[in-house]
Amino acid sequence: MKSKGVCKLCEKTYTGQGMTRHLTACLEKEKANDKGKSRIFLLKAGDGPFWIYFEVNAKSELAEVDVFLRDLWLECCGHMSAFRIGNTDYMSHDDFLDLGEKGMDVPLEEVIKPGTKFRHEYDFGSTTELELECISERQGKKLKDIVILARNDIPELLCDECGKPATQICTECVWEGEGFLCESCAEDHECGEEMMLPVVNSPRMGVCGYTG
Repeated sequence: MKSKGVCKLCEKTYTGQGMTRHLTACLEKEKANDKGKSRIFLLKAGDGPFWIYFEVNAKSELAEVDVFLRDLWLECCGHMSAFRIGNTDYMSHDDFLDLGEKGMDVPLEEVIKPGTKFRHEYDFGSTTELELECISERQGKKLKDIVILARNDIPELLCDECGKPATQICTECVWEGEGFLCESCAEDHECGEEMMLPVVNSPRMGVCGYTG
């Protein structure tokens, strides 16, 4: 399943893979107009057809990126989360640190650089796993917040029963690679209404109690 999204700098549409190349070039124009001296990272996070590109200050902590990903894509029940960078885990809840693990109060510039690939996990029961990469670095004015530069449009998902656009997903059938349903078919689905969650633009769609 592939998806496309719009670059917020120039409003052109690209696939996730194409967006990496495009933003690298598109941001060159931003560099020419931004005379600030702060280090800014371009990061990509994603899982399959769900992806996002965003800029963040290099001095921002991992905890800020964790909150950003939770608010955008993940938060449902206050689960724990972690980044894995190299052989080290950075945990969201300091009370549960084990030997060799660290908290998320670590500046990005101390643990990543352009080319670094790492991972984020939310909920260690029904886990949603994201792959992240530091695409590039530039200098500019310090950002007030994390800035989204591009995000996938929601993929076209069709009802497994009738082929119409899906609006619900069965949390039981999804484990079998099925369960996308339109409103009408969801009403008659054998697993029952209590098993339904809405189709949303998130890699956590259909998991736990996530509703977007």
